[in-house]
Amino acid sequence: MKISSYFGIAVVLCAATTLSAAAKPVIVSSPDGKVKAELVTTGGSLTYRITVDGKQVLAPSKVGIQADDVEFGKDASLGAAKLRKVDARYHFLGGHSEAVDRANEATIPVKSGAESYFVDVHVANDGVGVRLRLPAKAGRKVQADHSTWMLDGDPTVWAAKLDNSYEAAYHQTTFKQLGAVGNIGFPLTTRIGGVYVTLTEALIKDYGDLAVKLGTDGALDGYLYADPQGWITDDEVVQPWRVTIVARNLTDLVNTTLVENLNPPASPELASATWIKPGRSSWQWLAAGDPLEKEQHQWIDWTGQLGLDDYLIDEGWEKWPDSWAAIADSVAYAKTKNVKIWIWVHSRFVRESQARKDFLKKAVDAGVVGVKIDFPPPASRAVANWYFDTAKDAADAHLMVDFHGANKPSGMERTWPNVVTREGVRGHEYQITRYRRVPQPDHDVILPFTRYIAGPGDYTPTVFKLSELMGNTWSHELAQAVVFTSPFLCFGGHPQSYLENPARDVLTAIAPAWDETRVLTGSEPGKVVAEARRSGKQWFIAVMNGADATTLEIPLTFLGAGSWNTTQLRDAKDRPDAWDRQDGKLTSKDHIHLEIAPRGGFVGWLRQ
Repeated sequence: MKISSYFGIAVVLCAATTLSAAAKPVIVSSPDGKVKAELVTTGGSLTYRITVDGKQVLAPSKVGIQADDVEFGKDASLGAAKLRKVDARYHFLGGHSEAVDRANEATIPVKSGAESYFVDVHVANDGVGVRLRLPAKAGRKVQADHSTWMLDGDPTVWAAKLDNSYEAAYHQTTFKQLGAVGNIGFPLTTRIGGVYVTLTEALIKDYGDLAVKLGTDGALDGYLYADPQGWITDDEVVQPWRVTIVARNLTDLVNTTLVENLNPPASPELASATWIKPGRSSWQWLAAGDPLEKEQHQWIDWTGQLGLDDYLIDEGWEKWPDSWAAIADSVAYAKTKNVKIWIWVHSRFVRESQARKDFLKKAVDAGVVGVKIDFPPPASRAVANWYFDTAKDAADAHLMVDFHGANKPSGMERTWPNVVTREGVRGHEYQITRYRRVPQPDHDVILPFTRYIAGPGDYTPTVFKLSELMGNTWSHELAQAVVFTSPFLCFGGHPQSYLENPARDVLTAIAPAWDETRVLTGSEPGKVVAEARRSGKQWFIAVMNGADATTLEIPLTFLGAGSWNTTQLRDAKDRPDAWDRQDGKLTSKDHIHLEIAPRGGFVGWLRQ
């Protein structure tokens, strides 16, 4: 891998002019040379901008931290960059089976007055990460984060209002109208020219979670919403990566692993751990409320009859008499049905180190394989560290984790692959009839291009009960299980409704993780999403529609040679809780014509 001569010259020019008021820029290029990050100090302020194919997609934006009343990033001068190349691959549970981490990186010394620190720049073919690192100093008070993102003009933006548990609805707006939204949670996605751009952050560790709001100068200003008073530390201050993902098409956007790539690799033992397995789970809470001890064998029977991998026993089991013995009994019975057991726990019971280790040991002793940890506090610096401490303790115990009510993902699943999913999304658990909440028609068809760009999400998809559809069709609901990536795929509906459904065979064939994902022609954030996803030798086509009826033509050129057995599940006319099911054969020369109802969908299952 060769860094361009332009890149090398830019560094030399910068090094020769570090004391000037407006130093020559440091330009770091992606391995393919098409994405560039340009750092410069203008008027003493450290800013960076990003170009793709020679066109600006992020206007000059600031990277800064206020600590000990010093503005790191202001009155800045740059030193000589130290360069390195990144070229790695690793096993990935998500929309494809292998992540590729290729980038050019630069570490540049910076001085603001008497303070010395570093800026790191990571430039890949799919985007840029930038962060500051302040050296360790006894009693340093971190007061604020002064990162900004500046977009030219007034492009369309798909964004959600900040919610401490990241369960706000996504909507389409424009950049300048974000001021009316107020506090905004990452990730958000926009389109600038022909390039999709997603803004978020990666590796939130020993630092608070960041939100943004539209500032008076027209930039998105970052602020530490869960750490308004800051914190004191003796350690190095490592800012989370400020991430700008770029993609020329939606397939490249949904396949990015830039957020995960900006996290350290897992240990060899954890990367190859055989006990970390994606799985599909049944779950009683949405369909039936708190679990009853006397009904657990029945729920396990249903799970086994469906051929699902797991059964999650949610909130309420801890109130049973001799609850741990009851869990052990469920585990033993589940083994006879080839089913594994997950259990729920409130985060307050695993907040402190020893209490957490004691709980996890009890779970292991009972035979549990995973824990769903719910209701963590807003993601302050202390809570951000709690996520990592909990992931490590769970890994030591050989337990998988699903963080619920959590902040946005920032890629920790690369370092801790036992963290197989998290919520941090408005899913079916939020919008159920007993809460009297109705889903917005554009939310589902924005999520794949916003929230799911940052990592997997436990949406708890697919209900078939008519009263819970709330405007969606069965086809739309089943497509959720394909499109909303979660390696712990926890179905929200009652297992009886799946066992009795004419599409039971299709539902039980859906994979929790995929080998390949393609976004199909006609997809548009906020209007319609159509994806083809492959697991082994079978393909699924999943379509979800927004508020307006639409038509799609889906060529099947992605199929291999030969004839493919197909099941097509279309919307039934004038009835949301029914299928128009068509079984037959197709080849790569064929196409599928779809007429999709408002909030309708389509699922196609193709196998040789």
